Amino acid sequence: SPYQPLIEALGNHPQKKFYNVSKLGGAKYDTLPYSIRMLFESSVRNCDGFWVKETDAMNILDWKTKQNNVEVPFCPARVVLQDFTGIPAMVDFAAMREAVRNAGGDPVKVNPACPTDLTVDHSLQIDFSKWPETVLKNQEMEFGRNRERLQFFKWSSKVFKNVSIIPPETGMAHQVNLEYLSRIVFEVQDLLYPDSVVGTDSHTTMVNGLGILGWGVGGIETEAVMLGMPVTLTLPEVVGCELTGTVSPFATSIDIVLSITKHLRQPDVAGKFVEFFGSGVSQLSVADRTTIANMCPEYGAILSFFPVDNVTLKHLKHTGFDKAKLEVMEAYLKAVKLFRSDESSSREPEYSQVVQISLSSIVPYVSGPKRSQDRVAVNNMKSDFQACLNEKSGVKGFQIAAEKQNDTVPVEYEGNEYKLSHGCVVIAAVISCTNNCNPSVMLAAGLLAKKAVEAGLVVKPYIRTSLSPGSGMVTHYLSSSGVLPYLSKLGFEVVGYGCSTCVGNTAPLPEAIRNAIKQGDIIACGVLSGTKNFEGRLCDCVRANYLASPPLVVAYAIAGTVRIDFETEPLGTGFNGKSIYLRDIWPTRKELHTVEEECVISSMFKELKEKMEKGNKRWNLLEAPESTLFPWDLKSTYIRCPSFFDKLVSTLVSPQPVEHAHVLLYLGDSVTTDHISPAGSIARSSAAAKYLTSKGLTPREFNSYGARRGNDAVMTRGTFANIKLLNKFIGKPAPKTIHFPSGQTLDVFEAAELYQKEGITVIILAGKKYGLGSSRDWAAKGPFLLGVKAVLAESYEKVHRSQLIGIGIAPLQFHPGENPSTLGLTGREQFSILFPPELSPRMTLDVKTSTGKAFSVIALFENSMEITLYKSGGSLNFVARRF
Repeated sequence: SPYQPLIEALGNHPQKKFYNVSKLGGAKYDTLPYSIRMLFESSVRNCDGFWVKETDAMNILDWKTKQNNVEVPFCPARVVLQDFTGIPAMVDFAAMREAVRNAGGDPVKVNPACPTDLTVDHSLQIDFSKWPETVLKNQEMEFGRNRERLQFFKWSSKVFKNVSIIPPETGMAHQVNLEYLSRIVFEVQDLLYPDSVVGTDSHTTMVNGLGILGWGVGGIETEAVMLGMPVTLTLPEVVGCELTGTVSPFATSIDIVLSITKHLRQPDVAGKFVEFFGSGVSQLSVADRTTIANMCPEYGAILSFFPVDNVTLKHLKHTGFDKAKLEVMEAYLKAVKLFRSDESSSREPEYSQVVQISLSSIVPYVSGPKRSQDRVAVNNMKSDFQACLNEKSGVKGFQIAAEKQNDTVPVEYEGNEYKLSHGCVVIAAVISCTNNCNPSVMLAAGLLAKKAVEAGLVVKPYIRTSLSPGSGMVTHYLSSSGVLPYLSKLGFEVVGYGCSTCVGNTAPLPEAIRNAIKQGDIIACGVLSGTKNFEGRLCDCVRANYLASPPLVVAYAIAGTVRIDFETEPLGTGFNGKSIYLRDIWPTRKELHTVEEECVISSMFKELKEKMEKGNKRWNLLEAPESTLFPWDLKSTYIRCPSFFDKLVSTLVSPQPVEHAHVLLYLGDSVTTDHISPAGSIARSSAAAKYLTSKGLTPREFNSYGARRGNDAVMTRGTFANIKLLNKFIGKPAPKTIHFPSGQTLDVFEAAELYQKEGITVIILAGKKYGLGSSRDWAAKGPFLLGVKAVLAESYEKVHRSQLIGIGIAPLQFHPGENPSTLGLTGREQFSILFPPELSPRMTLDVKTSTGKAFSVIALFENSMEITLYKSGGSLNFVARRF
C-alpha cells in the first residue's frame, strides 16, 4: 500500500500499530460521518492499485462533494454466512475446486481470502411444540434429516482455510454475530483496524448497533468477497438521525424501531447510510441500538450506524471483554476519531440531511395486517381491524360484508367447544429475528407471562404458540430469571433455535380449526415478533398477520383476538372471576432493568463462550471426509455439484445477443425475492416435490427449500414456485405460466425446461422494484438455471440487480414513464436484444419484437467492473478463472 508510511505506534501501547487516517484526512476527515470514516480507513489500508486505488481513497475523503457520484470499493474485515446461503456458497467453493482441478490447476489454492464464519443454525422445522417434546426432540430431528448437510459443513471446516463453522445448537447468524463473532477492533499481527462485515443474512445490519460497519449482500457478492474482491457501492449519502427526548416506560425497543421506521420512510433513505446522533442516543442500550439497526432493510437504508461510545464500552465490559483489550480498543478508536463523545462541546459530523425524532412521542405499535410498514397504534387496533374488514381487498382490506362481520363458527377441540370469529388469533409466535438480541423485550414477555399465570389467565389450547429464540442464551436468561416456566404454562415452549414461524416453518394448525376457518371464511390472525409479514407466509388459511413486540404477542395470545381495546376491555378472567387488564400485568421499566442487570448480561455471555468452546456431542462425534475434493454422492438429495463452472472460459467474450426470446413470466410491481427464490416448506404438488418423490422420499422427508439450498435440482424447481406469484399470463396467484409454442399452462419449471429442450431463450418482464426483500443468491441462480438471459423491469432493488449481473443475467430497465403496457406489449411476443461488443455503464440497447414493435432499454451496468463480470459469465466464473 502507498499509505504504509501512515502506520504509527499506538500511544501507551507501542507494540500496537495502526494507519493514522485522521492525520491523512486532516480537516476534511473531521467533518466526515463516522460510517464514512470507516470506509476511508478500509480504502487506505487495502489500497493495492488494482482492486482499491488511491483515487478511491481520495474520493471517499471528498465525500461531501462526491456522494452519489462515484463508485467506491469496500473490503470488509470478515464475512458471515448462515446455513440458508452458506450451504450453496460452500457447495460453489467445492464445485470450484472440482473445476480448477479439471482445468489443470491446483484445487488446494481455492480458499476464502477473507475470514469467514458460518453459523449452522438458521432453518428450523418445528415437529414438536409441546413440552417435554421440544428442544431436544426438535434438535434430534434436525440433526437426523440434515446429517448430509452437517457432514458437508464439517468437511468444509477441515479442508478450507479461513473458514470457521459455528456448530449446530449454538445460535443463529444474527445472534452469534453480535454475541461472539464481533471484534469491534481487529488485531492481526499487532495491526489494529475497525471491525466490519458483510453477510448473507438480512439481519447482518444489527452489528451497526455496536459500531461495526456491516450490511447484508447477496450470496454471489459474498462469494466474490470471500475470494478477495471488494464490495462496490455508490458513495452513499448519509442521513443524520438526531434522537432527542425521553423514552416512555411503556414503549419497548420494538415500538422505537417501528416509529423510527415510519420516520425514515418519509425522507427516502433508500440506498443511503443512516447515522444516529443527539442526546437521545445515550439513553438507548446496545441491545436497543442493535434492534433499531436490524430494521434498516425494512425502510430501505443500506445500514443504520451507531458509533462506539461509553455505552458500547460498558456493554462490552459486561459481556466479558478483557480489560486490557478494552483499553487498547478505546485508545485506538479515539486516535482515529471513531469514538463518539457525549460532551456537548464535541463537534457533530456534517450529514447529507438531518432527520429529528423525539423519543418522547413514541407509543406502542403493531404492524399489519399484510405489510410490515403499515403501523397501527395498539390503542387503535380494534377499530383499525374493523376498518380492514370493511375496506376493499388490497394492501389492508379484506372486504367482508357488513352482515358477516360478527359471524362465529363453533368448533370442538380437545373436548371443549370454542367459537372462532374474525380477528381470532390462531398463531402466536415469539420468534428469533428481531428481539432476542434485546433481553429487555424478551424478559418483558416473560414477566408479563409470570404475572398473567399468577393472576389465573390462560391461552386457548388451539392457538399455535411457540418460542423460537435466536440462541440458547435467550433460554439461559429466561430460565435464570425464573420466567421460562410461566411462558411454558401459557404454551410458549422453546421449540429450538432458528427461523421457524416467520418463514412458514410451523406445524399445521389443527384440522378442526383449519376447517372452521375455511367454512366460515374467517379472517384468522397470526401475531409474531418478527420483521416480515408477507401475506401467505405463515399459513394459507391465516390471512391477517401482525408484527408485535414479544410481550404483546403473549398479550394477544391470552386475549385470543386482535379485536380488543386493551384500555377498556380485559384480557380475560382470572381467579375468583376477576377481570384482568393489560395494565395489571405489564412489567415496569424498573422491573425489567433490575432483572436484566442481575440475571442476563454477564452470565449469558459467559455461558455462550463456554458453549462455543465445547461444541456439542453430536457435532463432535460427526464423521466427515478430509479429502481435498468433496466426494459427491450422486444419490444425495441435499448436496449436488452445480453446473455453474461447466463452461469456464479463459478469456472475456462478447455478450451473446438475445434472439427470438419468449417471455417466461410477465410480472407486476414489487415482486420480492420470496416470490422468486424458494423458501419455506415444499408444497406436495410442486415440481420440487415431484423430483423428491422420484428419489424415493415421502412428504415428511421433504424438509424445506432452505435446507436443500445445496441441491440445484431442488432449488431450480422451486424458483418462482411461490403460491402468491401473480403472473399476468395466468391472471390469478399461482406458480404457473404459459409455454407459448404449445399453448400449455405448466409449472414455471416445466415450461422453462421445455423451452431449454427446444433451444429457446427466455426473458422476464416485470414492473417496479423487482427483487425486493431478503438478499438471496438463488433469486438469481434459479432464473439463470431456468435459462433466463435478461430481465426487463421498470426498476430494481439494488442488491438483486447486482446479483443478476453476478450470475450473468442482464438487468435491463425501461426508460422513465415506459413499461410493457405503455409500449403496447402483451408478453406473448418474441424479443430480440442486441448487445454490442463493447458495453458501457447505463448504455441504451435496442429491442425488437416479433410483432414489429421496437423500443430501447437501459442496461443497468453501473461501472466497468460490473461489465467485466457480466461479460465473463458472472463473478463466480471470473474468480474461478483466476485460479
